[in-house]
Amino acid sequence: MKKSGIAAVVLAGMLMVCSSGFAGMDAAKKWVDEEFQPSSLSKAEQLKEMEWFVKAAEPFKGMEINVVSETITTHEYEAKTLAKAFSEITGIKLTHDLIQEGDVIEKLQTQMQSNRNIYDAYVNDSDLIGTHYRYGQVVPLSDFMTGKGRDVTLPTLDVDDFIGKSFTTAPDGKLYQLPDQQFANLYWFRYDWFQRPELKKKFKKIYGYELGVPVNWSAYEDIADFFTNKVKNLDGQRVYGHMDYGKKDPSLGWRFTDAWLSMAGAGDTGIPNGTPVDEWGIRVDETGVHPVGSSVARGGATNGPAAVYALTKYIDWLKAYAPPEAAGMTFSESGPVPAQGNVAQQIFWYTAFTADMAKPGLPVVNEDGTPKWRMAPSPHGPYWSEGMKLGYQDAGSWTLLKSTPMKRRKAAWLYAQFTVAKSVSLKKTLVGLTPIRESDLQTEEMSEAAPYLGGLVEFYRSPARVAWTPTGTNVPDYPKLAQLWWQNVAEAVTGEKTPQEAMDRLAEQQDKVLYRLQRAKVQKDKGPLLNEKKDPSFWLNKPGSPKAKLADEKPQGKTVAYDSLLEAWKEGRVK
Repeated sequence: MKKSGIAAVVLAGMLMVCSSGFAGMDAAKKWVDEEFQPSSLSKAEQLKEMEWFVKAAEPFKGMEINVVSETITTHEYEAKTLAKAFSEITGIKLTHDLIQEGDVIEKLQTQMQSNRNIYDAYVNDSDLIGTHYRYGQVVPLSDFMTGKGRDVTLPTLDVDDFIGKSFTTAPDGKLYQLPDQQFANLYWFRYDWFQRPELKKKFKKIYGYELGVPVNWSAYEDIADFFTNKVKNLDGQRVYGHMDYGKKDPSLGWRFTDAWLSMAGAGDTGIPNGTPVDEWGIRVDETGVHPVGSSVARGGATNGPAAVYALTKYIDWLKAYAPPEAAGMTFSESGPVPAQGNVAQQIFWYTAFTADMAKPGLPVVNEDGTPKWRMAPSPHGPYWSEGMKLGYQDAGSWTLLKSTPMKRRKAAWLYAQFTVAKSVSLKKTLVGLTPIRESDLQTEEMSEAAPYLGGLVEFYRSPARVAWTPTGTNVPDYPKLAQLWWQNVAEAVTGEKTPQEAMDRLAEQQDKVLYRLQRAKVQKDKGPLLNEKKDPSFWLNKPGSPKAKLADEKPQGKTVAYDSLLEAWKEGRVK
């Protein structure tokens, strides 16, 4: 009697598992048929992937899991659509919160400092890779996927398919974060204006070369001057040759830490980031692990001639060529301005704006839905050389903390993988336009979308994309160091300090932060080990960064025809 009772209970449990499994697969089939199309996988392959999620989630059914990310279109799709799909398919009750980027970092820091679980997983910029690697509070995914998390790691995850894998890999060779979305900071321009014969003729007569995509900052400046001061009015409206923002606000810091100094040429050669000096001007020692200084006196480049040049040009162009109101704008306020139709070009433009810039009915969109604008590689300053990074790329990436209990961590990891699985990633890419997988980029669907996206697909398919990278591992504490930038830059914009004075103070403040980290030994054997100060000439006379001031910081302007550039990309060439 007792045995038969136990058998009945076991049988009932098995039937419940089977029933829930069937329910999960019914939900999966509905989502695959109705939402997760197109995909780089066949429907049969998608259902097989979904079946794995259903089975892997069994131990976690009924759990309430909370994750968080910043608010951009891609994450809105995840929060509203993919979280619901995951919950229905797996039985895990998933809440995906959307908050501001700064608040994400604040929550992450609080959890790291308190060891109290606030969220079960974070989509956190890979800009913090140096922070995560050094503090030891983030789970190295390479270890997790082959160790304690092996039973919840998707067999078809295919990490090598992620185009941003190098951004989330630390000096120890381990993967610390999994890319969830990516967007680059490129050059944006009015392709239709650049094609007008009368404007091309007028530009060549004044400047002596062809109007086209600027290869260097000299050409960008000439084009800015041309539209703002020579053309002035076009099609009945006042036009400008440059757009930017300059209000004293934290977003002013991104304007610089998102690789403005590397575009000028301040760092060393090296991809994804300069070695030993990166785009923040921070030098690391020969091991590539220990930051040794920001100031030129310590071998850094934060206050070197290239950095001062970069800040000077930013201020000069903002005041001379942008609309008058630009200097009083923040990042979010300035973003929509080019879509209004009176800006000829923008040197610092995020591809995350692509969807908003391609909406039918905008002054910058043709009647057939194709854009009047294009995106192209960022022009570089006179200190730049081949082999250096050329711009910034954001890579919001899934991050797991050691303070999250293992069972919750595993359940959250299932959702993180679900949002980037091949079954859903192509559809997500077409919604948010922030591609992460090579397999998605090569699909026919991306080819069909390309004419409406102004060069986005061509850029991400090209070998050129590797020169646009996030903040790298030289930065040992991103939150502490990043907050220093906007305050110092703002004082140069207002004229309270000269560009040299502002960068001198920034370099000094960064070195103080590095010293405090070294003294506190909070990063153990991976923390800063500051160089002793030397006369700046000691470093400026050495090869590489920091670089001595050039006699001529405005060489001859150089441009390239966009259509030629596009053809090179299609053929797999950088230029």
